[in-house]
Amino acid sequence: VQLQASGGGLVQAGDSLRLSCAASGRTFSSYVMGWFRQAPGKEREFVGSINRSGAITRYAESVKGRFTISRDNAKNAVNLQMNNLKPEDTAVYYCAAVYAVLTVVTGDYSYWGQGTLVTVSS
Repeated sequence: VQLQASGGGLVQAGDSLRLSCAASGRTFSSYVMGWFRQAPGKEREFVGSINRSGAITRYAESVKGRFTISRDNAKNAVNLQMNNLKPEDTAVYYCAAVYAVLTVVTGDYSYWGQGTLVTVSS
């Protein structure tokens, strides 16, 4: 599966932003999808993940209650709604896919998009 993330940009603290990830292939619904981020000088970290049907989600503690991950299997898309953004959310955000059970482990994911930059100013 090939992934293309979009929707990043420059926003102010407290603003909202919606990231989208378009996937190619006819078996999108077979993949667990995840969002990760990498800030300058830091390791890539887990943000959220969603199971194949979209019924189950997992979030990092740092974004819980502010970010919402969703998917539309008919459109081969997964989204990340980010509300109440903070300067510490500044990072390149990546969508990823894995043909497995729901996981929050970065190394479990096999397919990665190119990343989209989110910058939150204070």
